[in-house]
Amino acid sequence: MSVGQSQYPASFKWAGHALGFSLGGFFDGILLHQVLQWHHLLSGLEQARQDIRVLILADGLFHLLMYIVAVVGLWLLWRTRREFPAAEADRLLWGNVLIGFGAWHVLDAILSHWILGIHRIRMDVDNPLFWDVLWLAVFGILPIILAWVVARSSTRRPPRLLSSPLALALGVGIAAALAALPAPGDNAVVVLFRPGTTPAQAMAALQRLDGALLWTDPSGQVWAIDLPSGADPIELYRHGAMLVSNSIVPAGCLEWFSIQA
Repeated sequence: MSVGQSQYPASFKWAGHALGFSLGGFFDGILLHQVLQWHHLLSGLEQARQDIRVLILADGLFHLLMYIVAVVGLWLLWRTRREFPAAEADRLLWGNVLIGFGAWHVLDAILSHWILGIHRIRMDVDNPLFWDVLWLAVFGILPIILAWVVARSSTRRPPRLLSSPLALALGVGIAAALAALPAPGDNAVVVLFRPGTTPAQAMAALQRLDGALLWTDPSGQVWAIDLPSGADPIELYRHGAMLVSNSIVPAGCLEWFSIQA
């Protein structure tokens, strides 16, 4: 499915599809894996859940793949740059971006959620199917329907809501980031230390901030600590931390780690 007339070359249409597909992957990876921390790419695999470094590596390789798809889209767009001045070229491009964005979420739902089972949208709920279907409807089916609306819309009155899928993704990402912030007085954070950091070095970093140890995983790389009021968790990055997260209660992915007090 493509939005556009037959006189446009196939590479112009596929440029939009590739860019939208990569934006869909980045949208899910950044929002769900990092901001909300509802799942990682391999959260549905028991062995992968035993080591957060495996989960982070898989997420990184996934983002690398999306970078490659985005580069292909940009290359196709550059090859068809002579089409830019054509009437309705911008509308057709954004329509195909919407199709690619929706196609990513349709593929992710069918392949990753229901066939392979490598993750679900929410891994920490009693009814994960509800969240799978909701996410598919909002970010998979709806963008494809909106692309159809773009195809039928007049160039004199382009739909303002559809003028920038990037603005939509950014708005949702900002709202999700604000929603994921800890409640006032919640000073507990999860810290992933860089490989090679010894327990003594991690404890020294904790003591610099007058923090209290809540638990640590068997590898000694993942620590949950309670910081005093007014302490800045960013300081932990100066003392060996590779990742610091405030979301330890709602982050369902962390519930599978083997932790020891």
